Amino acid sequence: MDLRDTPEEASFRREVRDFIAQNLPGGLQKRGARRFEDADREWSRRLGEAGYAGLTWPKQYGGSGAPYSHQAIFLEELARAEAPSHLGVIGLGMAGPTIMAWGTDAQKQRYLAKILSADEIWCQGFSEPDAGSDLAAARTRIDDKGDHFLVNGQKVWSSFAHIADFCILVGLGVPDAPKYKNLTYVIADMHAPGVEVRPLVQITGQPEFNEIFFTDVQVPKENLLGEIGGGWQVAMTTLLHERGTLGFALSATLDVAVRKLVALAKEREVIDPILRDRNVARDLSEKKQDE
Repeated sequence: MDLRDTPEEASFRREVRDFIAQNLPGGLQKRGARRFEDADREWSRRLGEAGYAGLTWPKQYGGSGAPYSHQAIFLEELARAEAPSHLGVIGLGMAGPTIMAWGTDAQKQRYLAKILSADEIWCQGFSEPDAGSDLAAARTRIDDKGDHFLVNGQKVWSSFAHIADFCILVGLGVPDAPKYKNLTYVIADMHAPGVEVRPLVQITGQPEFNEIFFTDVQVPKENLLGEIGGGWQVAMTTLLHERGTLGFALSATLDVAVRKLVALAKEREVIDPILRDRNVARDLSEKKQDE
């Protein structure tokens, strides 16, 4: 299998490198241990205006309609330059595609453009303290009150929640229904009364994740995605895009981090034989790629 860029991909890679070199503000480059929101919103707007936000989104929704290989290249080049990603990563990679698939025309009109421009930031309300990897065990209630939903419960590990405007939220909407048919998926306004965000401080000293507490939060009926009790199917769309899009970003960032670690080990003349063997193996791999 030939994993090298095609001529078209190589051209796109050069275009991205040139754009980053010419447009990345100096204060954002190679900032160590930055928090998510340190990525300047103006930089995100530049990415949107240049068509790099929503690269794979259909053109009818403001995207570029590009192949996923271009998305991977773009994320690789951001990581290589140690440049911040678009601030609306949850909106671009998860909320936006879910709204495209399940949203009404009014919802698409209302939300998609402001995701691309970073005018509105999104977070995800899936995991709970007692239902981390088992979404079907969610206990946050999304009760149908006739003209609105009433939300009560707690979500955890929510990136960007402390600066988010909206949350893609899954909860127990039909308590008496069988598992997987009891969930409802809504768009929750993070500025609504009853929403409380509590940062989770990590060993780095930075609260990159958050807890979200919902206490009698009213959500308009027009914020429903899919059907009441049909939240599982909508959530699978979100998770499908999360695994693909965020996987690209994480692998590119990891590659840069490993290369920096290898360079540091060489600089400090590490003598551990296991580490030295890994350095040699990586050098040989890079040489073969260059050939």
